[in-house]
Amino acid sequence: MNKNLSDEIWDKTFEKNGKVRHEKATFKNRYGITLAADLYLPLNCEKKLPAVAVCGPFGAVKEQASGLYAQELAARGFMAIAFDPSFTGESGGTPRYVASPDINTEDFCAAVDYLSCEKRADPARIGILGICGWGGMALNAAAEDTRIKATVTSTMYDMSRVSAYGYFDSLDENGRYELKKSLCEQRTEDYLKGGYKRAGGVADPLPGDAPFYVKDYYDYYKTPRGYHPRSLNSGDGWNATSSLSFINMPIMRFAGEIRSAALLIHGEKAHSRYFSEDAFKLLKGDNKKLMIIPGAVHTDLYDNKNVIPFKEIADFYNEYLK
Repeated sequence: MNKNLSDEIWDKTFEKNGKVRHEKATFKNRYGITLAADLYLPLNCEKKLPAVAVCGPFGAVKEQASGLYAQELAARGFMAIAFDPSFTGESGGTPRYVASPDINTEDFCAAVDYLSCEKRADPARIGILGICGWGGMALNAAAEDTRIKATVTSTMYDMSRVSAYGYFDSLDENGRYELKKSLCEQRTEDYLKGGYKRAGGVADPLPGDAPFYVKDYYDYYKTPRGYHPRSLNSGDGWNATSSLSFINMPIMRFAGEIRSAALLIHGEKAHSRYFSEDAFKLLKGDNKKLMIIPGAVHTDLYDNKNVIPFKEIADFYNEYLK
């Protein structure tokens, strides 16, 4: 069902914490795809721990932001895994570099499968954490999986919304039709060529007239700060046709039925702030919280340890994973 591998090489974009133990792990989702994960544990743990599965950002790998979050949670007493989604990083699945609202939601649930059966984890105290595009996936998983007791999203994107409506909901029906037409023509071309055109990662070189949020992504994915060779955003990006399923299949339809706890975190200055604010409006109950970080931009919540509210995240999990 799973296996833990010995620590071999530190290939992360963040420094190793000497107070945390790191292992490799694999597990399968219900589509039979093997997912690769980094598992982080506090040193000398002698009891079953509350556990958290972490994924994101969209187009990143576990050696980037999700690994940092997982390590920080382990330093605060949690078992945490950062995993690569299906078709990306060290995880399996073909064709490569494709995203799916269904399969990627399932990836979170598969991580819960793994943690529910991990002998050092307490199956009654499992949470998830999604960063950027996996924030939306995390809420989608929380609406489906009643084993999830607490969900945190950080600098969240709703990938269905941005795919179907564009940034800031600027795409109308005609624009959406032209987008679908172009993507479907690309499907035909891909079939004829027997391969998949890549959409391209973060623009490089950076255009002089690039909007701030593109510069923000460049500063993370294309510089030593966050570059990783397996990251799609650092490289050639997703398959160009990946967004088709997101256009037609909105996530978070049943977000209003999430009974477990949820904490949504976003930067005040982030271009994507409206995703968290609007998602929060869907949630019900006094166990739902929205935290806006003053002055923070989107990627500050990827790796800026002076900005990411790790204490508040740990406090939230401690409150609801009990």
